[in-house]
Amino acid sequence: MKILGLLRHAKSDWGQSDKRDFDRGLNTRGQKGARLIGQHIRNHGIKWDKIVASPAERVKLTLQEAAIGPEPEWDRRLYLASTESICDVVREDGGDANTLLLAGHNPGFGDMVFELVSPKNENALFDEAKVKFPTAAYAVFELDIEEWSDLKEGCGRLIHFARPRDLDDELGPEY
Repeated sequence: MKILGLLRHAKSDWGQSDKRDFDRGLNTRGQKGARLIGQHIRNHGIKWDKIVASPAERVKLTLQEAAIGPEPEWDRRLYLASTESICDVVREDGGDANTLLLAGHNPGFGDMVFELVSPKNENALFDEAKVKFPTAAYAVFELDIEEWSDLKEGCGRLIHFARPRDLDDELGPEY
């Protein structure tokens, strides 16, 4: 069994219109959300053997604010990646880690919930995550595989899902 985590970047700063998408940072709400989800991840109990992340600025800043360690490995393929690309990264970069955390973007991360969880393994957490995988969302999957190279559709079960709004009402949806 392997454990895979997904951490979506925190809320980005759309006010930085002078920057290309890859270079946008976090807004104040995003910084707070990243710190809060980072504290949650540290307290959750999984020690991440390896982190592989998109090198986009908002992902770098999310990981910096979250302070979850170990040092991430940057993989450009995770920038706005499809589920196919995300799975390729897992298969190729997982190495001998038992626990692997990816940090990146939607829509790929949200789509991974559907990719990894078979209908027989759907649960209340799946029901929450399938509705929306918002900024700074954190999901953990148990995968019924021995090696990362064995990753395939439907091999997982969602065992944890948290959003900043679950941890602080002030970070709930803005209307």
